Amino acid sequence: MISRYTRPAMGRLWTLESKYEKWLEVEIAACEAWAAKGRIPAGTLKEIKQKAGFDSARIEEIEASVKHDVIAFLTSVAEKVGPASRYIHMGLTSSDVADTALALQMRGASDIIIKDIRDLLAVLKKQALAHKNTVCMGRSHGVHAEPMTLGLKFALWHEDMRRNLDRLKEARLAISVGKLSGAVGTFSNIPPEIEENVCKRLGLKPEPVATQVIQRDRHAQYLLTLALVAAGIEKIAIEIRHLQRTEVMEAEEPFTKGQKGSSAMPHKRNPIGAENLSGLARIVRSNAVAALEDIALWHERDISHSSVERVIVPDSSILTDYMLARLTGLLDGLLVYPERMKANMERSHGLYNSQRVLLALTREGMSREDAYRLVQKNAMKSWKNGESFLQLLLSDKEVAGRLGRAGLKGLFSMGPYLQNVDYIFGRVFHGRDALTKTKKSPTGRGAGAGKRNIRGGGRKD
Repeated sequence: MISRYTRPAMGRLWTLESKYEKWLEVEIAACEAWAAKGRIPAGTLKEIKQKAGFDSARIEEIEASVKHDVIAFLTSVAEKVGPASRYIHMGLTSSDVADTALALQMRGASDIIIKDIRDLLAVLKKQALAHKNTVCMGRSHGVHAEPMTLGLKFALWHEDMRRNLDRLKEARLAISVGKLSGAVGTFSNIPPEIEENVCKRLGLKPEPVATQVIQRDRHAQYLLTLALVAAGIEKIAIEIRHLQRTEVMEAEEPFTKGQKGSSAMPHKRNPIGAENLSGLARIVRSNAVAALEDIALWHERDISHSSVERVIVPDSSILTDYMLARLTGLLDGLLVYPERMKANMERSHGLYNSQRVLLALTREGMSREDAYRLVQKNAMKSWKNGESFLQLLLSDKEVAGRLGRAGLKGLFSMGPYLQNVDYIFGRVFHGRDALTKTKKSPTGRGAGAGKRNIRGGGRKD
């Protein structure tokens, strides 16, 4: 999926030219391994390395006739090398070259995406620290639950992406495998030492046992990992979309100078970046399903997987790279509205304190069932009529008689909801700066909120 949105490094990795370069790299490494065993004269190896090359247009021309891409490639290389080309592809089958080269491409893509995730982690950490004490309403089912902070959302996303980083490192190891064992993996015309030599030169490990191909569960692990990354991206994108709804408007995507939101309505500021990410995540996830379908092949190999991989491996790699970069930019420039968060909290008239009242009544000896009934009765009245939950409780003789006016008012304090934020941050970031209590500003934002460069120590991701 090469498009105007493709980032150059990743896009270049999946061009035909890049694929042929990797094929040639594998073939030359095999020649070097054969030469080390004395099967190719040193002078001939030098000639092969000096002359070896390919012509993409010529490969396409040959393939139109032979209907085989690797044969077309080898013919183009032979035309440049001359008689010494008889030593190229010695003892190999097409998949030895194509699968080993694909491993190099996927490893390169993994390295790019690993860097992307680390860039995103840096922004997530910066925003988490900046908004550690930016108080907002926590919601379950989209309904007010209890207060939390915006920084905790970022800390959670940071932890999600850290797990994705670990998964991708594991997937990188799984796909960094080469195979040069011949037609059905039995080394019938090539000794195992050649495979070991080539893999060592290329920084790969030999596939312990192969058929004609490297086993596709390795590729599926890579694509499933990208699907998890994409799912994590969408998780964040959906939250931004909800927070940007007019009725909520607690945070908003950057809206750049000259940007327009609608061809019909000049007032519109839409979460188009987050919506774009939600849509693209569907493609990456569906590609993972196709990768699972590629695992089961007939006997030692068929080519039902080949046509699928030519689409899903480049597309998912390119899309994940793009999505991570776009999300990083979106979050780095996110517009945050603490006053709107405060106003939204007040819309539920203090109902978010219901659990604290419930627990206080049980501590005073009331059964949980009776306490729940009393609290819910007043909560439903507050919900229906828009009355202050605290005032209703103060007017309820049964509740006030148990807890007292001062006791009830004390339950409607923000402190308990925020008392362990530092502890959670310490678990996520393991840094002294993350454990330092941030002085709250009058708006409820943490000191330093909004600053572009916030230093943070702790775990290196």
